[in-house]
Amino acid sequence: MKKPLIAAFRPLTTRLLNPITRRFVGWLPGFAIISYVGRKSGRTYRTPMNVFRRDGDYLFALTYGPDVQWVKNVIVAGGCELEQRGRTVRLRDPRRFSDPKASLMPLPVRFFLRLIQVTEFLRLSPATDSGQDGCLAGSS
Repeated sequence: MKKPLIAAFRPLTTRLLNPITRRFVGWLPGFAIISYVGRKSGRTYRTPMNVFRRDGDYLFALTYGPDVQWVKNVIVAGGCELEQRGRTVRLRDPRRFSDPKASLMPLPVRFFLRLIQVTEFLRLSPATDSGQDGCLAGSS
């Protein structure tokens, strides 16, 4: 599997941009912060992300590829939390899939993702019960 063209920028994004954007990105349209627990460290992480809704689910384009830590952690945990515009939604049932045409993305986003060769995506469903599936340990 070929890495997306912008994968080389991941260290810069992780160390420089994420700490800055984490403060406000959850209030911007099309963006959110996902919270998840590290599968090895047990630490809670908060990562700014682009997010798209489709048929009631939440979609994430894996712009740095599917082998990044946040994707592995969310899959192993069975979900995460999404903070968007002052609301928190528990997400569950992560499903990774390939879509070379980015057909589930909005049209302008689709063209950009194809340009940078993003073909992998993650889809999660909102949790509908008050149980622990898809939630963080100790979250309320």
